[in-house]
Amino acid sequence: MGKRRLALCAGVLAVTAFGPAAYAADGGDVSVVPAAPAPGGDIALRVTGCDAREAVAQSPVLVSDARLTPDDGDGLAGDGRVRSTVSAGTYTVTVACDGTEHRGTVEVVRKHTPAAGGEPSTHPSPVAPVDAGAGGAARDLAGGPERHGPGTAQTVVALALAGAAALTVHRAARRQARRGRRTG
Repeated sequence: MGKRRLALCAGVLAVTAFGPAAYAADGGDVSVVPAAPAPGGDIALRVTGCDAREAVAQSPVLVSDARLTPDDGDGLAGDGRVRSTVSAGTYTVTVACDGTEHRGTVEVVRKHTPAAGGEPSTHPSPVAPVDAGAGGAARDLAGGPERHGPGTAQTVVALALAGAAALTVHRAARRQARRGRRTG
């Protein structure tokens, strides 16, 4: 691949990876990723230009104030959760740091819901043990004691099988070596 094509691909990759974070702050010092979360979604907050060791992000869209602490870069970062009852719209996020108020915005979007008569509403993953094999034993085992790894019987059987395999390989190698000495 030519140098120009490689540089172009690297540029496209960088814009794709960092584009949403770069435009999330809407010109402010506070960035929100994702820039357009749904109600109930988790967000990452970051403020730059703040020399404090800790700050708090506040917004009517957040379930509670988000505590921001130093990140790997030159700013503070933390996590927050969007209220599940908030309406779609654009909200301000404010961070008070060293007597300066840093601002950013977050645009809450409506959750995608299928149209009437469309696809039935289903859970993205099972919400209870699934009757799959063993005659529905998964439901019975789900409430039972949690098991970690194989038991003693399985360990002994595995070691015996491994030993038998090693012995078989060793004998085959010895036979091969004997045949090699006789023919040569």
